[in-house]
Amino acid sequence: MEMGIEEDSEGSPATPPRLLAALTAALERLIRRNEALTEAITVGEGRGCHYLSFGGNLDLFRAARVPSISVGRYLERLYQYAECSPSCFVLGFAYIDRLAHRHPFAFLVSLNVHRLILTSVMVASKVLDDVHHSNAFYSKVGGVSMEELNRLELELLFLLDFDVAVGSRVFEGYCLHLEKEMMLQNGGVMGDGWRRRRDLTEITGSSNVRGEKEEVSTGSGRSSASPYLSL
Repeated sequence: MEMGIEEDSEGSPATPPRLLAALTAALERLIRRNEALTEAITVGEGRGCHYLSFGGNLDLFRAARVPSISVGRYLERLYQYAECSPSCFVLGFAYIDRLAHRHPFAFLVSLNVHRLILTSVMVASKVLDDVHHSNAFYSKVGGVSMEELNRLELELLFLLDFDVAVGSRVFEGYCLHLEKEMMLQNGGVMGDGWRRRRDLTEITGSSNVRGEKEEVSTGSGRSSASPYLSL
């Protein structure tokens, strides 16, 4: 199904968390690397690399064309309308990273990144948040049909072997990784007062860092008006 995202006329959220900029940088870095790699493999070995160049096990997430909305704007849109906690974006990134390790030839590329973001964040919201929106709502926000999103959710869970739990130490590790992305964006310099415990607060908007098996989760006060999008 073609993913023809058209942006609405509503503006971006006034103050999206710094997390979204770090996530955008991390995901775009992965996409550039993977697309350069698949192009090199395809040129070097010819048609035998068709499986690799299209993302391997991620074929179900592949769009017919690259969506017109950027990765950064798409993340901001989910943040604005889905009303999930910022920690869900960190956990969603963890799921994408797990896919890369469990399925090394399933490359994150421009054709599949939007659907992977949408599905990963939605699953993360069900894991972390006490209250979350339905698949039908996420499908409207994300720009796909509910039937397709249901299939994507099931596909993601099977690719992850239903391993969707992340302990606080692992979660903190992903926060630190995103913190490094912020540092790169700031020319390698972090502001004063960046300490290990505060880093989690700055990245996720949460001051709650709990036990090893517990998760970080916060609410939001964002507007949910006019969430419709067509991918």
